[in-house]
Amino acid sequence: MKRIVADEETMVQIPVSKVTINGNLTIPPNAKGIVLFAHGSGSSRFSPRNTRVAREINQAGIATLLIDLLTAEEEKIDESTGEFRFDIDLLAERVVEATQWLKKNPATQHLAVGYFGASTGAAAALVATAKLPGLVKAVVSRGGRPDLAADYLPQVKAPTLLIVGGDDRVVIEMNREAMKQMVSEKRLEIVPGATHLFEEPGTLEQVSKLATNWFSKHLS
Repeated sequence: MKRIVADEETMVQIPVSKVTINGNLTIPPNAKGIVLFAHGSGSSRFSPRNTRVAREINQAGIATLLIDLLTAEEEKIDESTGEFRFDIDLLAERVVEATQWLKKNPATQHLAVGYFGASTGAAAALVATAKLPGLVKAVVSRGGRPDLAADYLPQVKAPTLLIVGGDDRVVIEMNREAMKQMVSEKRLEIVPGATHLFEEPGTLEQVSKLATNWFSKHLS
């Protein structure tokens, strides 16, 4: 795989409904697609796990947009009450609106769109994919909760890669059950020795490689 040096990261602001969310946008030269990252609860666009995967994707010539699904004020409320982290409809709507922003932005509107979702962010990404039929070309879920998108799974048409840690047994079963409801191209990859956050040595590198190969195949 040809590796290239990515352009510098740019902070962007994306209007969604009545608020504005922040994002970090990186566009390599001659990018052939863009991956929007939807993080899980308690995380942000600065998630070291997601930024590491994003760098690998950038080196393969694919742009990335990492966004905060919640505003700073909402994050503070969520830390105390937890009221937003499982509001999949809200999170999915923000993914949809961020995608629409990408399709209007002159720098990104020509790029094929993929989603990388982690934990609850994966559920939001799958719901958004169902709501944008034909627009999203590929989805990767890392340690995702596709069960939280159960009503939408049969409507997901984009090729979907589900990556789960081998020691994350409950989530493995959730993903296996979710696959039964999906009619799109789908694959489950289990990373041996990995727990939910893929903190074990070498496991996140495997996630990065799997995700990059999936997007390189489907966003070309």
